[in-house]
Amino acid sequence: MPDAFDLLILGSGSTAFAAAIGASELGARVAMVERRTLGGTCVNRGCLPSKNLIEAARLVRDAAHPRYDGLVPAQLVVDFPALIGQKDQVVRDYRAKKYNAVADGMSDLQILDGSAAFDSPTSVSLDGRTIAADRFLVATGSRPIVPKIPGLDSVPYLTSDLLDADEAGRLTDLPESLIVLGGGYIAVELAQMFSRLGSRVTIVARSGLLRGYEPELGATLSEVFAAEGIEVLANTRTDGVSGNSQGVAVTVETPTAGRILRAQRLLAATGRRPNTDDLGLDQIGVELDADGYVVVDAELRTKVAHVWAAGDVIGGQHGSQMATPVGARQGRIVAENAFKGARRRVDHEVIPRAIFTDPPIGVVGLTEAEVKAKHFPAVSATTPLKYVPRAGAIHRPEGFVKMIASTIDERILGVHMIGESAAEVIHEAAMAMHFKATIDDFIDLIHVYPTMSEALKIGAQAFRKDVTKLSCCAE
Repeated sequence: MPDAFDLLILGSGSTAFAAAIGASELGARVAMVERRTLGGTCVNRGCLPSKNLIEAARLVRDAAHPRYDGLVPAQLVVDFPALIGQKDQVVRDYRAKKYNAVADGMSDLQILDGSAAFDSPTSVSLDGRTIAADRFLVATGSRPIVPKIPGLDSVPYLTSDLLDADEAGRLTDLPESLIVLGGGYIAVELAQMFSRLGSRVTIVARSGLLRGYEPELGATLSEVFAAEGIEVLANTRTDGVSGNSQGVAVTVETPTAGRILRAQRLLAATGRRPNTDDLGLDQIGVELDADGYVVVDAELRTKVAHVWAAGDVIGGQHGSQMATPVGARQGRIVAENAFKGARRRVDHEVIPRAIFTDPPIGVVGLTEAEVKAKHFPAVSATTPLKYVPRAGAIHRPEGFVKMIASTIDERILGVHMIGESAAEVIHEAAMAMHFKATIDDFIDLIHVYPTMSEALKIGAQAFRKDVTKLSCCAE
């Protein structure tokens, strides 16, 4: 058996790379095992390709529906195979620059291809080989959930893997019609994208859109979708699926009646589950919870002292979220804890998040429901974006900003925004919350005029006065 690695990482996404780079900087010899494509979900079939196509779809929509009088609508021709081709090239270029090249530049990192599983507490079996290591990190990410719906196993269906550039599940032809199962962030992003590119889209959601977020966000998005011709069936149960490669039929039960929906293609976007199957974790004493997530402490260590886990595979433990930058931060923490004995604990109190619909959504901190569940004395203020000067200037008044503040010290506990540039604006709110900013801190900060970031200043002023009576830039 060859000399053991100092660190063996299962997975090669953002979490894995952050850990590998951190460990390498501390002098460790590292190996990374990947069973699919180097780079994991984000670059190959998640964040990068979806945002590429979402922006293309926005251009199509804006051309056909200009917001300004004097601009004549234009119908852009969508060459879907060519559009997918450029997306694939973006993915491959980014993967080559940010993953392959980085790995090639690390002399103490070895990339191993294949499926690995623990065969002892100090080694894994990799396609017949035994690979030993002193420490391990489980960073195998997550995959789409396949819902248990009668008939689904015999019907061709899509998942978010359709965005992959190089795997069999990728989509190359634009469906004439599409049924989307799910109401979460992946479902709404892809539903609007396909609708704008030319598909007739129906969303089937067990609850409303964006369950777990502020309810007003999903309600506002539902209104936007209705205006764009996307049918949303909320609080609807899916009873069965039938069909073939030519088309599908989905039997549903809405709050008012049963229906049979028909479309060319079916997309299942009902959530994600951790990739912890077949890793042999139970054989070495690593605990999994009822949903298959690896149980870790606040230092990201499992019950087996030399095994850590981070990223999507730990789910929402310790306030974590299944998001690329969260996993990257955790990977760095694992490296420092494993090789410096840093005893760093994760801190997930302030994690900004975005949903790239149009209008986009940005959120950070607690929802009003979470504040009440924690019995925090708090008050909220919701400000329509039509009172933000830039929103009016560029004819994008849709949406609102909702801020939640403690009634004890007036510290901001949560910010929730849907509207123009929300995914960018939310970072100011996150930075402010990181430093325990209060209502007056937001009010007293001078903002550039006119910008969408003024929504935070005006939103904070709403705690103090009637913002409908403010002049521009007025304090």
